[in-house]
Amino acid sequence: MRRPLRFILPVLAAAALVAAGCGSDNNSSSSGSSGGSGSSKSTPAAKKIKVGLVTDIGGLNDRSFNQLANQGLEQSEQTLGVQGRVLPSHANSDYIPNLSSLAQQHYDLVIGVGFLMADAMATVAKKFPNTKFAIIDVDATSLKGKPTNVQGLLFKEQEAGYLAGYMAGLYMKDQGSGGTISSVGGQKIPPVDHYIAGYQAGAKAADPGIKTLNGYSQDFVDQAKCKEIALNQIQQGSKVVFQVAGQCGLGALDAAKEKGVQGIGVDADQAYLGSHILTSAEKKVDVAVETAIKNAQSGNFQGGNVTFDLKNGGVGIGKTNSNGAKYQDQVDQVKQKIISGQITVPDTVK
Repeated sequence: MRRPLRFILPVLAAAALVAAGCGSDNNSSSSGSSGGSGSSKSTPAAKKIKVGLVTDIGGLNDRSFNQLANQGLEQSEQTLGVQGRVLPSHANSDYIPNLSSLAQQHYDLVIGVGFLMADAMATVAKKFPNTKFAIIDVDATSLKGKPTNVQGLLFKEQEAGYLAGYMAGLYMKDQGSGGTISSVGGQKIPPVDHYIAGYQAGAKAADPGIKTLNGYSQDFVDQAKCKEIALNQIQQGSKVVFQVAGQCGLGALDAAKEKGVQGIGVDADQAYLGSHILTSAEKKVDVAVETAIKNAQSGNFQGGNVTFDLKNGGVGIGKTNSNGAKYQDQVDQVKQKIISGQITVPDTVK
């Protein structure tokens, strides 16, 4: 359990005391001391709100999905002066107690991380109609009972998957058309399949002769399960492995490294794992969390959905290794075609 970020009042001069008690901006602490270009302006006090975050079972050490959500909360603590708290979930049975606990403690906004929390969110939102909730990867209008106090934070993962797949296709085409790439999903749920559908479509657009393999670990935590699937795919000829399984998927990328093939990360930029990472299909979960918090703080929070895509910068691809860098210009051209509507990316795995 993480304590709220503590802010330090800079000891500058008596003039700094003028700002004491005012709300924070991007260059100041919650106590209101100002600095940088904002020091010449007085900004209205930001509303002090409490924001709670409930992780899914992947936990904060998944180095992708949950970690990004936490980064969004931490950034909001620094720039918006909110009070944050994280409750980790170790099993699906933790979802309702964790969400309820934060609502009972009168947190202004409670954020659930992940599709698997949908039913729990619907149950708790109904019990606490005066609490604002947000949930990542869930269409709020599809929740049971259609609670109006829930905002869904959705992503067009297929667009990021398409760019990563297109790069993988170009790479494979240069190896000789007809090669094989693969993907390892956690569970067969919409966010996972969106990524995979885009990945396969992008690869086939770049190299129509390419072959694709796909498997599901039915797990988002156990790295050994994903590694085993990836090793089997590599044995079948896969030269690029795309992980879409959170912490479990790190095992798939480890298999790629071990066997000397290319890997593609997911959600966060996972280039730090090594030079075998061709690129990463990113979705800016941290930005989505910050957006929901800003809306709650400013009084602009509404039920329904907010969607993040290539056009608004909510998805994309990360750093590329030396193998991927040579295709960056072509991938950027495809990106613009998606944004303009010239390319429509499928979101269903065939």
